[in-house]
Amino acid sequence: MSNKPTTAAKTTVTRDVAKLDQETGNVYETVAILGKRANQISMRIKEELHSKLEEFAMTGENLEEVYENREQIEVSKHYERMPKPGALAIQELMEGKLYWRRGGEEAPAEVPQQA
Repeated sequence: MSNKPTTAAKTTVTRDVAKLDQETGNVYETVAILGKRANQISMRIKEELHSKLEEFAMTGENLEEVYENREQIEVSKHYERMPKPGALAIQELMEGKLYWRRGGEEAPAEVPQQA
């Protein structure tokens, strides 16, 4: 399971918009960046969860054969208790771990050293 320590909020937290848009200078751009990062995090978590639950999959299941598997329940509960992807994206932004660039921009080139 993904046990990466994080200080992201697990519940709803009111954010100061002035602090969120310091990096970009535009609230709407910040929201778009956070939305895209939250989608990336969500897809990673979803893939990780499906791979873990795949271990418990049974072939030829029907309603009478379904039984409780405590390990499967614990895995599911762990992922339910994790902070939401949006909260993780905001935390990454606040810690300066989020990288983005505007469309049409190229990556910064190295500055040649003068002799």
